[in-house]
Amino acid sequence: MLSEIRSDADSRMQKSVDTLVTNFAKIRTGRAHPSILDSVKVDYYGSEVPISQVANINVEDARTLTVQPWEQPMLQKIEKAIMMSDLGINPVTTGNMMRIPMPMLTEERRKEFAKLARSEAENAKVAIRNIRRDANGDVKNLLKDKEITEDEARRSDDDIQKLTDKYVAQVDSLLAEKEASLLEI
Repeated sequence: MLSEIRSDADSRMQKSVDTLVTNFAKIRTGRAHPSILDSVKVDYYGSEVPISQVANINVEDARTLTVQPWEQPMLQKIEKAIMMSDLGINPVTTGNMMRIPMPMLTEERRKEFAKLARSEAENAKVAIRNIRRDANGDVKNLLKDKEITEDEARRSDDDIQKLTDKYVAQVDSLLAEKEASLLEI
């Protein structure tokens, strides 16, 4: 019982950290990275699909992405979708390929992105603490139903707290890395 509660809490906390990593990937740092376009959807024969499902996205250099659609008519649709997104980037179409130069980030914009990263990290910490609360509640219910002893409950609470501390430290580490990459010029 206790090992199931602990492993469930562990897997849920790991999912929170994974979600944070995904959210951090969406916050751009001024460097070209294909994941910047993950949130952009393009109309493909009546259904909205991610750009990566209709084109190759590559990094040409540190500040330029290239997008090469698998079907020529998709070029204009992809260009329109990128321009309509809130990413603040303008693609340049040349023949059957599109180049997307990443604009330099201003100091103000960098600080804004750092603030957004801190907010995402705090949301992940709250999620981890909520999982801890749920797991501790499950342990208390087992104790109340006399299925475990008080010593086992105390040990389990300590294990869950150590798990929580481990994942909160991971979140802090990821945030420090992201802030460093955002604020570096």
